Amino acid sequence: MIYPINHDQQVLQQPARPATNADRQLAEALVATLTAHQDHCIGMAANMIGFPVSIIAVSLGPVNVAMLNPRLVKKAHPYQTKEGCLSLTGTRSTTRFERITVAYQDLTGAQQELELTGLAAQAVQHECDHLRGILI
Repeated sequence: MIYPINHDQQVLQQPARPATNADRQLAEALVATLTAHQDHCIGMAANMIGFPVSIIAVSLGPVNVAMLNPRLVKKAHPYQTKEGCLSLTGTRSTTRFERITVAYQDLTGAQQELELTGLAAQAVQHECDHLRGILI
């Protein structure tokens, strides 16, 4: 199912609750919604489609990956950048890290860890901020 993009800042600023196995369909819907918007979007958090649940979806090359309960376990090399967001108008300045390691659960519930750099790392950081109710 493809959901509409949420623009309600009150919903977007709510911290997400932890995801459970029961949220797997929501994770799949988030990936489908990201896929529908991937011509102008590389990541989404579940609260961007109205669900304050700790799930993000990110484009990693040719694959869109769902991450349940993502958390940054390492980050290095901060830099300033400007970002946009489907839920907000315009762009805003923010600090990101060039290299991160993110730990998360995949759709099967298995624990995973990925080291990311560049745009993929930036997208994961942006979406993890959404899960904490932080808007750029």
